[in-house]
Amino acid sequence: MLATAGRLTLLRYETQGPRAILTIDDPERRNPMSLETMAALVDGIGRAAADDDVRVVVITGAGDKAFSAGGDLSGRFVDAPLADHGDRGKLAELFRLLRRCGKPVIARVNGHAIAGGFGLAAACDIVIAVDTATFGTPELQIGLWPMMISAVLQRLIPQRVALDLMLTGRRISAEEARQLGVVSQVVSADELDAAVDETVDRLLAVSPAALALGKHAFYAVEDMPLDAALDHLHTGLSVVAMTEDAAEGVAAFVDKRDPEFRGR
Repeated sequence: MLATAGRLTLLRYETQGPRAILTIDDPERRNPMSLETMAALVDGIGRAAADDDVRVVVITGAGDKAFSAGGDLSGRFVDAPLADHGDRGKLAELFRLLRRCGKPVIARVNGHAIAGGFGLAAACDIVIAVDTATFGTPELQIGLWPMMISAVLQRLIPQRVALDLMLTGRRISAEEARQLGVVSQVVSADELDAAVDETVDRLLAVSPAALALGKHAFYAVEDMPLDAALDHLHTGLSVVAMTEDAAEGVAAFVDKRDPEFRGR
């Protein structure tokens, strides 16, 4: 368990075989993302990335009401804006790390994902949400603006839709979020864990080496011009083709057997 300071917000870190589960554990307050919790999330993702036994990461919230309601406004959020400037950078660090950790990250969205919670879910590679979840960016209504999550949302949904959500603060359903491309899959509450388990099993069945190289390449070319992206991916294809897992995968295909990937 990674316990944070402040108002005793907790981030639980646990492993189940090759799966690391990070749970924001403050359900009574809808799992807010305090400065300490953001720092703990960074530590947790870094810990999972460094653990060779972990191959998939799942992020969720405790309880059945909220994935995360966003920033902890009862903490130091506006009390010391300049003094805490560096601490707020943990959210940007977290978003970068989610992309660069080399392992697939699933958001298990068990309830509402609002403000920073919306950004956290959207920054994960795969988002599986309950059908009762809502998503929104209401920061402007309290005199703030969804700054860093803008960088994530603008890359996922049409710019005008993103701006509308930020200006009006309206919430969208899990199904609308799926249609916009933020959510991968919408399920009922009693299907949530089974859907996450199925996705984890699919990820565990593939080459860890190819997955890590592929995830890195996918995000690396996001803002590249077409020619630069093709050059980068051309090199990436040669690199992945040189892995032991690629040789094993091709051999297994030819031999009509299941591959035994070693992550090399």
